[in-house]
Amino acid sequence: MRQSKLFTKTRREVPADEVAKNAQLLIRAGFVHKEMAGVYSYLPLGLRVLTKIENIIREEMDAIGGQEIKMATLHPSENWKKTDGWDGVDVLFKIQSRTDKEYALGQSEEEIVTPIAQEYVTSYKDLPVALYQIGQKYRDELRAKSGIMRGREFGMKDMYSFHETQEDFESFYEIVKKSYFEAYKRCGLVAKVTEASGGSFSEKLSYEFMVLTDAGEDDILYCEECTHCANVEVSKVGEGEACPKCGKGKLKKARASEVGNVFDLGKKYPTSFDFTYKDKEGKEQTPIVGCYGFGTTRLMGVIVEKLADEKGLIWPENVAPFAVHLVALGKGDDDISKTADALYTDLVKAGVEVLYDDRDLRAGEKFAESDLIGIPTRIVVGKDAVATGEFEVVSRATGEVRNIPRKDILSCFLPTASNS
Repeated sequence: MRQSKLFTKTRREVPADEVAKNAQLLIRAGFVHKEMAGVYSYLPLGLRVLTKIENIIREEMDAIGGQEIKMATLHPSENWKKTDGWDGVDVLFKIQSRTDKEYALGQSEEEIVTPIAQEYVTSYKDLPVALYQIGQKYRDELRAKSGIMRGREFGMKDMYSFHETQEDFESFYEIVKKSYFEAYKRCGLVAKVTEASGGSFSEKLSYEFMVLTDAGEDDILYCEECTHCANVEVSKVGEGEACPKCGKGKLKKARASEVGNVFDLGKKYPTSFDFTYKDKEGKEQTPIVGCYGFGTTRLMGVIVEKLADEKGLIWPENVAPFAVHLVALGKGDDDISKTADALYTDLVKAGVEVLYDDRDLRAGEKFAESDLIGIPTRIVVGKDAVATGEFEVVSRATGEVRNIPRKDILSCFLPTASNS
């Protein structure tokens, strides 16, 4: 992509109505456009990042047997009334049709996925099964805040699994947990699992996946010696006390942001829809349901909060909009521009994702914009590159500078291209 043709442009000024770092930087760098409080449109650069996050979690869910579907986001009110969610869920958007019928905008999909599963799961032979979708959610938040991390419209992967026994659900949860850890790692983050109250979704215990960040909305206690982690609200021990799991470490308190969750829904939703299946003896049984959320747009915001610096965004390689930012310092049709053009052509042919800054701007402006956009690697084509045949290659995350000969450039970035 030639930057001269890129739809968006960067801006120097910080949006006056944004206090969250993620929203400030994403708007300045041209990744998102704010429509109103809690609602953002994703522009070309932002959509590339979001799509990569979605594809990572899609690959992880497919690998553990999840089957992707796409569910309706406009829900009949009857489904929500059956589960008592119509009057019991305070963030539910409700719509009155001109035909006097009532609808809801999906804030979760239990009321849709349960009747779908009911139609196809009739025998124990059909279990277990896990269905997921990646799509939009709508919640009538009284005060949307934290940029794209807490909005009224947002992206999410939600999966629902149906099981014969509690043991089978808990076994599958452990499988999902490992895949979630891998997904967060691929997105450049380290997550912890905390125990928390199930809230309006479940009376049973739930699990939340947290990333430590000062921009978070939760306080957690964690042990550095083992994997123990708990939300402060449900922890039986306090900061500085011995870890209840390993007994070796002392609990530390930190601010964290939720990026995923698991709810043990039990038999609540199947019971509401009279959903049963026949077991091995031919008796009617009610399946046990698990729900697994993964915030796609929220994770994008957390990446910004966690990794950005004073210069701008810093994207991990697997979710960056491009692998390489090629910055040419030439003018018109000079030798510098010709050298950059040739390198751009070779990189694209090799399958490397490149944003090519071919604009006629001062070097300082180009470097500042490159830092703001946050692509992992910058290749600078200036006079030295023409004279010596070596290109300055800069790491956005570390600032490390290397001089790489022209003949070695492609081999340096082919692995990056295949991973992205």
